[in-house]
Amino acid sequence: MAGSTLAAECAARGWGSRQRPVAVLAASLALLSWLRSAHGGSDGGSSLNDDLLLPYPPSYHGPRHHHRYVRDCQAVVHGNVTHETWPSNTSTELPVTTTRGFVSYFPPEGETQREVYGHFTFVNNPLRTLSVLEPGGLGGCNSSLRSPVIETARRGKCLVAQNGGYFDMITGKCLGNVVSDGRLVRNARGMQNAQFGIRKDGTMVFGYLSEEDVLDQVNPFVQLVSGVVWLLRDGEVYVDQSKTAECDKTQTTGTFDKFINVISARTAVGHDRLGRLILVHMDGQTDVRGLNLWEMANFLKQQGVVNAINLDGGGSATLVLNGTLASYPSDHCKSDAMWRCPRSVSTVMCIHEPACEPPDCSGHGRCMLGECQCSGDFWRGPDCSVLDCGPSNCSQHGICTESGCLCDAGWIGSNCSEACASGSYGDGCTQKCLCQNGGACDPVHGSCTCPAGYQGAICQQECPIGWYGPNCQQLCDCEYGCPCDQETGSCNITYEDSLQDKLFRAGRCLASHMVQAGSDEKSLLTDQLYWRKRETKGQR
Repeated sequence: MAGSTLAAECAARGWGSRQRPVAVLAASLALLSWLRSAHGGSDGGSSLNDDLLLPYPPSYHGPRHHHRYVRDCQAVVHGNVTHETWPSNTSTELPVTTTRGFVSYFPPEGETQREVYGHFTFVNNPLRTLSVLEPGGLGGCNSSLRSPVIETARRGKCLVAQNGGYFDMITGKCLGNVVSDGRLVRNARGMQNAQFGIRKDGTMVFGYLSEEDVLDQVNPFVQLVSGVVWLLRDGEVYVDQSKTAECDKTQTTGTFDKFINVISARTAVGHDRLGRLILVHMDGQTDVRGLNLWEMANFLKQQGVVNAINLDGGGSATLVLNGTLASYPSDHCKSDAMWRCPRSVSTVMCIHEPACEPPDCSGHGRCMLGECQCSGDFWRGPDCSVLDCGPSNCSQHGICTESGCLCDAGWIGSNCSEACASGSYGDGCTQKCLCQNGGACDPVHGSCTCPAGYQGAICQQECPIGWYGPNCQQLCDCEYGCPCDQETGSCNITYEDSLQDKLFRAGRCLASHMVQAGSDEKSLLTDQLYWRKRETKGQR
């Protein structure tokens, strides 16, 4: 099942671990659980914001020098490249994320050692499972909102959630660059602090970026957050170089040095050589327990992390697993300083089930572990946006709908492949044809195509004498104007009795008119004689 699994482990691996850590961790977690219950929940009350861990003086964040300064001051081995890239893991194996707890001792050797406990979260396919979320939802950064990590996690349906970038403790303003799910939320105008981001093609980016890098649209960032101090660069500790890059010459170095060297709660984001994203959380309290950044960097290096940047720490350090607070807050509660309360923070690193594109599966399905499960029988495609009624696609005689093929008039069947049977037409072949005398019925409109020898809307009329062919459109061409066959136009025919009777009656009628027209004649011998007399008469 997708989600995060929490396993308490000793982080032996040469870091001074003994047999005690599991018991210590169990006791600590038990105490934390009791404290939560006694205080009425993991996020009851609001914090005093008293465990401050600031890299810069209040109301002042980041160096003021240009990206060129960082580029020119770095080691020659890096050339002009001020960041590192790594292809992200694309595994679809479950679970998508695994969180492991640890207890270790620092320094690794010596008489005076302190216990440090925290969590590593390993994430598959971060392009589809990581989001940088704004506090309070969309627009939270522009509104200078702050929210406890647990609330942002619930809103974002996060399996794992950890605090992200820095913010102004007075105004709540998000600091540094922020890109959330492809939206540029904040442009830091080239401020040179350590950055982590994922580009559209899945490439993870760690290090220092110019403003042009941040705004690149060829392969844009889909997630981006700013930290302070690049801990590991290509597998090597990079803290000292970060001091040069991120400490402004115009300010004293005391604040920045203390930020690096003091022990405190810490968080970080990095990756291993398998391309898995790694979120790191260390519990602590400034000047009391936790790690400094040198210890943090060396510890991550020994755990196989390749590149990593430091994120907000101190009282901001918060980890939420499956909707439950898993870290030990270092801020005291406003309501009662006996208790500890998680701080309201800015951006959050949210690990969630793989996202679908689009998230709502085009409104025709639901997203399950990164894949759209299309609704109905006919929605298809990775985003459920294609209606597909089968290989024949309604046989080009209909349109595919959510309920199947809607056939054109004259066609029926599940794939609209069957023409209307003889004698029917129209939508669903429900109308009865009226064609007579063997007329062909159009399956769409029901109009009749008459066979040779007939005419009329329903082929109910025979061709009149002297006409023949389909719909009686052709004139007979027989000698003496004799009628032709109504179907073929042939003049060599034997007239039926009914036609002979018609011709006889017509002849008698014609003869009568002829006699009346030529009354001076006593008799008519033949038609030929009659017409001669008429011609002669007309010449006078």
